[in-house]
Amino acid sequence: MKISSLAIIIAVVVVVLIGWAVAEHRGITPKNGTAVSTMQEVSADEWIKGTPDASVTLIEYSDFQCPACRAYQPMVSQLAEEFGDKIAVAYRHFPLRSIHRNAEAAARAAEAAGVQGKFWEMHDALFDGQSTWSALNNPQETFEFYAKDLGLDVERFKADSKSDAVKERVGADYASGVAARISGTPTFFLNGQRIENPAGYEAFKVIVENALKS
Repeated sequence: MKISSLAIIIAVVVVVLIGWAVAEHRGITPKNGTAVSTMQEVSADEWIKGTPDASVTLIEYSDFQCPACRAYQPMVSQLAEEFGDKIAVAYRHFPLRSIHRNAEAAARAAEAAGVQGKFWEMHDALFDGQSTWSALNNPQETFEFYAKDLGLDVERFKADSKSDAVKERVGADYASGVAARISGTPTFFLNGQRIENPAGYEAFKVIVENALKS
């Protein structure tokens, strides 16, 4: 029995759609070429702990709903605290929207808090409460509770969460991650070079110490 031209066309379309779906699940957009191993430098308007012009820069691409990101969060915070002004630790959003339905909203909540000077406080609150708001159909009320607890103007927070400026900021981080061929979170870049996720804090500390010595 011969396969009709229509059946062939349908089959091709299905394969293409599956390929795009898999790519979105992994958090990337299909493109030609090889993986990018370097990353652009941080700018002064990014969320940075430490000194922006430090000799060592650690960039983290993260998703607030990602359990692995939650596991690494204490390590990254400890690095920033221990090394202080010797390093710059930058946070960039990479919400995996297709598998983490509330990740985009959480990223916007952090940015909205940042408008009022409380990005890092909201960052910590989101990771601390991840198991609670991740399961909700609509986490906005929970985010507003965090905002109130942090002493923010809740009405302004609500408006900023929906603003184009906040949406564009999250989108810009995500786009830079796509350009760097990021396929999951967390992903780290040290002095512009992508590194394998360390097995624990001590391993992470050694990597940073070696970078400071070079």
